[in-house]
Amino acid sequence: MDATTAPVCLAALAVILCAVLAWRSAKKQSRVAALVNKLPGPPAYPIIGTVLDIIMIPRENLMEEVLARQKRYLPIFRTWLGSHPGINICLPEHLEVIMSSSKHLEKGSIYKLLHPWLGTGLLTSSGLKWHSHRKLLTPAFHFAILHNFVEVFCEKSRILVDKLRARAGGGGFDVYPYITRCTLDIICETTMGTKVYAQDVGRSKYVEAVYGVAEELTYRFLRPWLHFDFIYMKTQRGRKFRNYLKVLHNFTRKIIEERKSYIATNAAAFKENSMSDSKIGTKKRIAFLDLLLQSSMSDNHLTDEEIREEVDTFMFEGHDTTASAISWCLFLLGLHPDVQALAYEEQEKIFQGSDRPATMQNLQDMKYLERVIKETLRLYPSVHFIARLLQSDVKLGEHLIPAGCQINVMIYQAHRNPQQFPDPERFDPDNFLPERVQTRHPYAYIPFSAGPRNCIGQRFALLEEKVVLSSLLRNFKVRSLEARSNKMLSGELILRPAHGIQVSLTLRSPS
Repeated sequence: MDATTAPVCLAALAVILCAVLAWRSAKKQSRVAALVNKLPGPPAYPIIGTVLDIIMIPRENLMEEVLARQKRYLPIFRTWLGSHPGINICLPEHLEVIMSSSKHLEKGSIYKLLHPWLGTGLLTSSGLKWHSHRKLLTPAFHFAILHNFVEVFCEKSRILVDKLRARAGGGGFDVYPYITRCTLDIICETTMGTKVYAQDVGRSKYVEAVYGVAEELTYRFLRPWLHFDFIYMKTQRGRKFRNYLKVLHNFTRKIIEERKSYIATNAAAFKENSMSDSKIGTKKRIAFLDLLLQSSMSDNHLTDEEIREEVDTFMFEGHDTTASAISWCLFLLGLHPDVQALAYEEQEKIFQGSDRPATMQNLQDMKYLERVIKETLRLYPSVHFIARLLQSDVKLGEHLIPAGCQINVMIYQAHRNPQQFPDPERFDPDNFLPERVQTRHPYAYIPFSAGPRNCIGQRFALLEEKVVLSSLLRNFKVRSLEARSNKMLSGELILRPAHGIQVSLTLRSPS
């Protein structure tokens, strides 16, 4: 090969190689499309996929339309987000195949839109980083640690009760913001070791920014052309999104810096309180953030950015989901005075009219209230869907689902399976009597996900919800002012009431 023909041959070889790669890619895409399109689903169009009807819906009606679509094509159907296929499932046997597997642990591509906010924290990471951070953070939610958090749960709940006394007997109001500020106080002091006095401050810029980010992420997700940063970030909505991020990141960075400063000035006490497996049963309360900061100073070095990612993740997941669960629970109790009476009767049996704080033993004795909370999470799961990326072909029933598809787990619909929950729209805490639970498929009820990637904070959340609801039940009778049939849902990251929770409160006894 002489000097004149060499470039031509190399160029020809490059063209052939590109052609082969393009052919292989097209063949692979053709196979994926052929298998995916065997499933039922809404009409698909070039570039936008199956979202044409969805993006035309007003924001306040969006969740209603999404749920109607799901119901139309149950129990398994396909959607396309641009050229990316999604397989939507809700049968427990299908959920078990995906969620119990250690192979399909990677979150779906939708979670990449969360990266500007949460980075690759525990919610969004995968692979070695997820495994190492999960192992590191699990001790922060050990039962012995949670035992020490009850004191904070009770303290913040008492503040909430004091705030709501001013609204009792005065007509209807939206209780949701009060609950949200309470859960924000709780997550900051328990897991971050920092007091923020959200209930005293009132309106929270942090909470408003969380809601703003959720709205923008939903808007962006449904428009595939906005998935490209170089397009989205140049739009007006992209600029608004960046402003929300600035509020959120500044809030969490301030918490981190305050905790670092505290540790620096209390080094001896902090060292004494550091956690080891041998001391976990007797140690004092340790903040989740302290674990991260300890790790940053040890051989398992975490960068400042990794600490910020995990703090942002737990700040969001630790206050917003519990606020939603508690508020929906109050809503349902306010609609069902018979259930509320039984829940209050249990509280009276435990506390005998005393207004003392709850103990861990008291919380374990709240069997009926626990059933009420679980039934609430069945009807209104805080996280109403999750997504996983298939790493290999799987068989779901008679359907072969190809690798590379995003599996969308429809938790809201899974919890309404009449084979698992007879009369599924009825609010019935007895659905969680032990004998009923034993006969049900283990993947029929998954409010905290399931399998290896289940929620690390689920015991924390349940204890917190019990304390707050116990405090409210012991002090107030709750009456909801809206019917379930009229309640509009917002599914932007967390399943919230679109227009709050309107209730009226009556004091059970004079203060």
